[in-house]
Amino acid sequence: MNATVHVDLPGRAYDIEIGPGVLATAGARISGMGGRKHICIVTDETVAGLHLAALQTALADAGLTSEALALPPGEATKCWAQLERTVEWLLAQKVERGDIVVAFGGGVIGDLAGFAAAVLRRGVRFVQIPTSLLAQVDSSVGGKTGINSPVGKNLIGAFHQPSLVLADTALLGTLTPRDFLAGYGEVVKYGLLGDAAFFDWLEAQGPTLAAGDMAARVRAVTRSCQMKADIVQRDETEQGDRALLNLGHTFCHALEAATGYSDRLLHGEGVAIGCALAFELSARMGLCSQEEPSRVRAHLRDMGMKVDIRDIPGDLPDAAGLLGLMGQDKKVLDGKLRFILARGIGDAFITSDVPRAAVLGVLEDALK
Repeated sequence: MNATVHVDLPGRAYDIEIGPGVLATAGARISGMGGRKHICIVTDETVAGLHLAALQTALADAGLTSEALALPPGEATKCWAQLERTVEWLLAQKVERGDIVVAFGGGVIGDLAGFAAAVLRRGVRFVQIPTSLLAQVDSSVGGKTGINSPVGKNLIGAFHQPSLVLADTALLGTLTPRDFLAGYGEVVKYGLLGDAAFFDWLEAQGPTLAAGDMAARVRAVTRSCQMKADIVQRDETEQGDRALLNLGHTFCHALEAATGYSDRLLHGEGVAIGCALAFELSARMGLCSQEEPSRVRAHLRDMGMKVDIRDIPGDLPDAAGLLGLMGQDKKVLDGKLRFILARGIGDAFITSDVPRAAVLGVLEDALK
């Protein structure tokens, strides 16, 4: 059942090991990578309570000692204060350039610990052990690391590829249904941006996957990682194709900023809503038929996910306010918003040629 996806970047190639039980191989894999026999783990308090003992046992069985720093869970941890805390802790642990730092958690921990590894001694190696579905299918792969600014999300960071990714699908069993479905927002994104057959499969198998079918989970994580690896190999630092992975994210990042990066809206929920809005915008611009956004919404609804801006609790800015928040997105080029739009399911493309009035119209209708 287990699978391996190889990310073939010259001089920085690495494997993504996927399947139930791969956490138990962490010690053997990491000890074979060289460096000191002392491993520094960055995690969060929730993951530490659930899984840290298993990881430290796996390391100890391979003759490795370890220390862990457990940060507060949640998006607010991706900030300067926690980055400083992490870097200073790693320095106190006497981490050397040849050592391994382990990022053990969801996307927040992967992004923050990866960024700490990128800037520490101008770059130390790190291993991603993602514990959430969102991190396993997206944020742990491809080397994007960083923290948020009050101005916008992920505006401070670096490209720093991991040396290994261990995606243990058995760990997904400890996620809340809400967290699992938030990660599923990123899985759906892959089908929508470049693989219509994968989206067909998700329409059929999504409920089984959510209910815990391990073979379905392994297949979904593997296909998502393979698609991401293929794109990253073509465009590591997002000069072109890699921006396709941001389908739904221009809307998503504005909604996350509007909700203060709080648990009113999880990142993957914002991605799902953003994908539905991107398809709606595409249909209104005559790029795809109206059946396509309807089909996207229907699948998200079938999975019990947030689909519309109206599904976000609490007050939100008006359409003009949300459009203003989009102006801080990393995809702004020469002051123009870049959108990932679609000619249909599985056929996304990048464009800056989107009239502001069209975006405003979609947002105004979504807020009604």
